[in-house]
Amino acid sequence: MRIRPIFMTVTAITAGLLPIMWGHGTGSQVIKRIAAPMVGGMVTTTILSLLVLPVIYYLWAGRKFKKAFKKAESEE
Repeated sequence: MRIRPIFMTVTAITAGLLPIMWGHGTGSQVIKRIAAPMVGGMVTTTILSLLVLPVIYYLWAGRKFKKAFKKAESEE
């Protein structure tokens, strides 16, 4: 449900920052140093929020449910 809005946001921000990174003109050296980490942060955040964090949650929740299941079995 959340994949499309996340990708749309990342695409819009990245599309806005890429011309700033590739620009040549007055003050472009300063602005490039600001835009580059922002693009990297957007890519990193997207990967973390869509791939890494769900896997970590799945593993953590799986352990929790296994412990509850074992406890319920031992009580019966």
